[in-house]
Amino acid sequence: MLTIPITAFVTLVIILVISNLSSGEKKIEHKIDRLYASDDPQFLRSMGLLLGPPVIAGNRFEMLLNGDHIFPSMLEGIRSARRTITFETFIYWSGEIGEQIAQALADKAREGIAVHVLLDWVGSSKMDKRYLNLLRDAGAEVIQYHKPHWTGLGRMNDRTHRKLLVIDGRIGFTGGVGIAPEWTGHAQNEKHWRDTHFRVEGPVVGHMQAVFMDNWVKATGNVLHGPDYFPDVEPMGDGLAHMFSSSPSGGSDDMQLMYLMAITAATHSIHLASAYFVPDKLTINAIVEAAKRGVKVQIIMPGKRIDTHTVREASRACWGDLLKAGVEMYEYQPTMFHCKLLVVDEYLVSVGSTNFDNRSFKLNDEANLNIYDRDFARQQTAVFADDIKKSQQITLEAWMHRPFTEKLIEKFVPLLDTQL
Repeated sequence: MLTIPITAFVTLVIILVISNLSSGEKKIEHKIDRLYASDDPQFLRSMGLLLGPPVIAGNRFEMLLNGDHIFPSMLEGIRSARRTITFETFIYWSGEIGEQIAQALADKAREGIAVHVLLDWVGSSKMDKRYLNLLRDAGAEVIQYHKPHWTGLGRMNDRTHRKLLVIDGRIGFTGGVGIAPEWTGHAQNEKHWRDTHFRVEGPVVGHMQAVFMDNWVKATGNVLHGPDYFPDVEPMGDGLAHMFSSSPSGGSDDMQLMYLMAITAATHSIHLASAYFVPDKLTINAIVEAAKRGVKVQIIMPGKRIDTHTVREASRACWGDLLKAGVEMYEYQPTMFHCKLLVVDEYLVSVGSTNFDNRSFKLNDEANLNIYDRDFARQQTAVFADDIKKSQQITLEAWMHRPFTEKLIEKFVPLLDTQL
């Protein structure tokens, strides 16, 4: 008598598991042919047209290193708001910085500023509920993205990993930082992480606002528009940039496509900083081909001080072909390395929320800002070189003689690759 209900239950569980592990879109399966280099005008044209919004001029960028620079700048931006604040993030935990930001947002809401906050439900699970009450009581709109509900069980694995703060549609912030004590300080010890965020002014902030609206509309059905959110922004500098996004519900391969196009166009150098580096075979082959044609490739990742050791094991398992091709692999030593940065030929700088793994490429909602500016790119490679000084290079010989237990674990970790 119980066979049918049990069978139905098991079938439902299987359907939910499959729906949560799949992006629902056909993935990129073939390598991208190298038709032009990064200094060819076609590179800029293709990047803009294939990835969404066209590249736009008139922007200014400021690099913010670690919490001591990042959070004061974000708080200053919030307190300067005159019309609107839109804020989307994955990690928001309890702690002094979380309270400061919640209080600053609440203060602006009480002043009559339109404050809209979109928090990932999973990423904000450690957030003190007082902050939510504080914000809502002050008049801010607060949404927890994809909070579990029986009507959306197939979307439980779809998280917003985007990190966006936009002030009056004129000033934007993006990068790797989450709102938690781990990001405070200046990476001075293992309790304070190494990360970089960016402050942006100029017309490209409109692109950042549009990316926020993508998930805001999905979550609320409410379209925020007009000059308070999308003002006519005068040029603020000479920088070229565009902001684009990806999600399982549309364009899930856009981030991987961007990386593949940039790597394929590279002529001289690739500098990649990645908190979670677990590339698939297609991406590994693209990096290997770049190294074989003479591109200097350097990659920095976390070392033993990492918040997810399974990811580190999965990452190290795929280094063989890269090391054999001459790619320089480094593990950052002082603390958790949470940066997300790609610099190609000291020209393209890609920053934002995206990790170099299948979760970012297929499952998460992500957003990246691509900057095409040689002076700015040289700034990033200088910081990258400083991070290398604090890192340990892993040679092919050292990798081949890694502990047997590590090799054994690596045999099973690939089973989780689609979720890492």
